[in-house]
Amino acid sequence: MSNITWSFADRVVAITGSAIGMGEGAVETFAAAGASVYGLDVDAKRGRAVAERTGSTFVECDVTSSAAVLAAFEQIATRHQRLDVLINNAGGFWEQNTTESISEIEWDHVIDLNLKGVFLCARHAIPLLRQSSAGRIITISSLAGQTAIYQSSPAYAAAKAGVLSLTRVLASELGADGITSNAIAPSAVLTERIKVVRSAEERAATAASIPLGRYGGVDDLVTWMMFLASEEGGYMTGETIAVNGGRFMS
Repeated sequence: MSNITWSFADRVVAITGSAIGMGEGAVETFAAAGASVYGLDVDAKRGRAVAERTGSTFVECDVTSSAAVLAAFEQIATRHQRLDVLINNAGGFWEQNTTESISEIEWDHVIDLNLKGVFLCARHAIPLLRQSSAGRIITISSLAGQTAIYQSSPAYAAAKAGVLSLTRVLASELGADGITSNAIAPSAVLTERIKVVRSAEERAATAASIPLGRYGGVDDLVTWMMFLASEEGGYMTGETIAVNGGRFMS
């Protein structure tokens, strides 16, 4: 959990992909900072365990389903009538592929999870964010959305590039409402998913390619989520923060 000392007392925060990895770390940190946190995930068992440990609220939600996302934000609206921070974290891929080898089913699933899910959550959250005095949308993209990474997933790269464009569109559309929209683009974060997708040899090679010589940790990303959600981050919008250890320098 991050050591950031910002207070989010009386703030309402929704975090997708809350059951594991960066989402779990974000739930822990924002809850510890006093926020009313809602964790959204399809993994009910792990999601509830995180909620019980952190004092947050878990909502079982498939972010690729408009009905499920609407129901999740209606639950938040019923209790709070507003939302202050939306963190679009749900995403990922499970097979390293090329454009030639990826199946259409895998393509659709990865695009839906990583891009459509961001769109649906933003669309259903916007009316609640407008009720906040300082609405924030924070979306997790990836280095794969900024440059080509081999071997990864072409669908994941395309979706994460789309996320960067959607981030700017939301910033342009919502600025007049005082709502900011920013993205964070990590490189390699050593989560459980990465340990499944990439072999030990591949992980070692990736770490060696990073100027800082290591994978990023969950806290490295959560710290930036906290900043973008804070008052200090209130004049930044439409931007992508690259948190990659120097692996890609634009």
